[in-house]
Amino acid sequence: MSKPKAFVNVKKKDVVKELVELIEKYPIVGIVDMENLPAPQLQKMKRNLQGKVLVRMAKGRLIKIALEKSKKEGIKALIEKVRGMPALIFTEDNPFTLYKTLKASKSSAPAKAGQTAPTDVLIPEGKTPFAPGPIIGELGQLGIKSGVEDGKVAVKEAKIVVKEGEKFNSKVAEILTRLNIFPMEVGLNIVAVFEDGTIFDRKTLDIDTDAYLSDLQRLHNEAMNLAVKVGYACKDTIKVLIRKAYSDASALADSQDILTNENVGKILAKAEAQANVLKKKVKI
Repeated sequence: MSKPKAFVNVKKKDVVKELVELIEKYPIVGIVDMENLPAPQLQKMKRNLQGKVLVRMAKGRLIKIALEKSKKEGIKALIEKVRGMPALIFTEDNPFTLYKTLKASKSSAPAKAGQTAPTDVLIPEGKTPFAPGPIIGELGQLGIKSGVEDGKVAVKEAKIVVKEGEKFNSKVAEILTRLNIFPMEVGLNIVAVFEDGTIFDRKTLDIDTDAYLSDLQRLHNEAMNLAVKVGYACKDTIKVLIRKAYSDASALADSQDILTNENVGKILAKAEAQANVLKKKVKI
């Protein structure tokens, strides 16, 4: 007797089919991790990104199946990037623009016990909104020096209470929230992005575009200066080199009194001035 065929949920098949079609349609495909992203913020982000980025949530297993089924060359390398609470994102922007768009759409959120600090978390020096009371002792438990100024508790010396990569404990998380310090970022966290057979990870995409453009401009200027200095002719330097050659030739002609169509008037005026000086000297 033959074994019964395994039941395949039609809805799951439809999800995989849609994901495959989107993977084939869009030139840019990314994996994001939505862990710790509250539903209201997710819906707000999806509205803000509408028309720029398409987000499709699915179980990790279904996403991996869709990536496996895709015929797009190199896309299967994204399979190993699926983690946490994954989703696929699709866009026609380049990966760096996509990363910048998603980063700009993030918002600050309070820390919760057990979460990992994304950066060093600092309680700054200055007055707090609290009246004198138990808060002074609570700050002291965290090693924070405080006192009273104008009827309010004030932090006397800034202090890092959690270092990057460390976990928040419940007391630190509570104090930070009460001080309106929200160190967490809520948003779609890019894990990796695929474009034309290449996988870009988050660290590669996280660049300062202003600094990058400034560096490119500086390097361009340095290369132009070097090319002009050594007389290297190309389409970018030829006009500058011609102007420089003309300027050098004109200066040489003027200094050696070589007559040209451009300097004949100048040299004749110079000769006349010299003649007048000589005339005065010899009293002609």
